[in-house]
Amino acid sequence: MRALPEALPALSSPAGKRLFAEALADGGMAGYFRLAQQFHTQADPAYCGLGSLVCALNALGIDPARSWKGPWRWFTEEMLDCCKPLDDVKHSGLTLEEVACLARCAGADVSVHTAAPAAQQAFREHLRGSAFAEDGPVLLVNYSRRALEQTGDGHFSPIAGYHAGEDRALVLDTARFKYPPHWVPVERLFGAMQAADPATGAARGWLLLRAPG
Repeated sequence: MRALPEALPALSSPAGKRLFAEALADGGMAGYFRLAQQFHTQADPAYCGLGSLVCALNALGIDPARSWKGPWRWFTEEMLDCCKPLDDVKHSGLTLEEVACLARCAGADVSVHTAAPAAQQAFREHLRGSAFAEDGPVLLVNYSRRALEQTGDGHFSPIAGYHAGEDRALVLDTARFKYPPHWVPVERLFGAMQAADPATGAARGWLLLRAPG
């Protein structure tokens, strides 16, 4: 695994555990547990969007309407191929809109949000709405690792909690072979989402997913 920057404490570190305990006591980890029990490691270095979406869809309890293996109806990455062939995903990854397309194909209600400067308050509201509600929506962020002093660049991951006192979000990094879950200052995370995606030339952003109906 890579070493995290000092300013981004791992969940398993003493600082990370303290932040978790304090956020739990404050109610900011209400959305954590269903995500944690469905947490998924992406199967390919370019599959962060697919891995994040699998985690979200299974956490929301959405029925894939087809079997995975035997009688089990369960989302896996290879099932998410309706908007872009998996071989193309391996080559170029996914954009924010492409992950949203896959989420809709899988049956989720999804809203797409670009990280424009004026959108930071909306992001904070969505962050709190997902973190403080057990049955709330799932928040997926698309951001630049480089902006967080990590190796690589574009990445997707679910957000699993919020520490209001220190204004930090818990990123459940789907590339667990590379970085563990870690706490990121919200201001820095939003700045990392503002970095342009070379595939679109536009800022990155976030998705808010809900179960249908």
